[in-house]
Amino acid sequence: MGSAAGGLEALRTGLVEPAMERGWQVAVTLTPTAGNWLRLSGEVARLEKLTGLPVRDEPRLPGDARPHPPVDCYVVAPASANTVAKLAMGIADSQALTQVCEAMGTLGLPVVVFPRVNAAHARHPAWRRHLEALREAEVHLVYGPDVWPLHEPREAPSGRELPWAAVLDAADRLTT
Repeated sequence: MGSAAGGLEALRTGLVEPAMERGWQVAVTLTPTAGNWLRLSGEVARLEKLTGLPVRDEPRLPGDARPHPPVDCYVVAPASANTVAKLAMGIADSQALTQVCEAMGTLGLPVVVFPRVNAAHARHPAWRRHLEALREAEVHLVYGPDVWPLHEPREAPSGRELPWAAVLDAADRLTT
């Protein structure tokens, strides 16, 4: 799952292609805003061609077949501060959030979250509580200065510099 956070533009090259090179079957679900961003840049079509599956950013209608195969592991990357807060509070107001919130309540189904936030978001008083709630739900967070140093809002590096390998390594560890 990808959300509208900086680095989303590198989702295909940073996360999806390397995951497929590791032998994963990848299905992409995006928040509605992330879907709009990637559709406008042509990335949705490239992701669909690469994975052979539709990119989801809207719920399916009752009676529609599931467009994605069963999931062995959910990866939420990049996760905006908004996405992290909603996951922590169980707010499932989009297809992407619904899937991950359900996964968080499913025993034995790993969830990896890479919060792509800046220092201002991390200083918000609620931030620590959100991370604690995710940890309590046994979500594996790819987070901390050893993985991703926090940057001031105007200093954020590009998506190509995100710790995509650390995200994939965490998912590999949780699924083997």
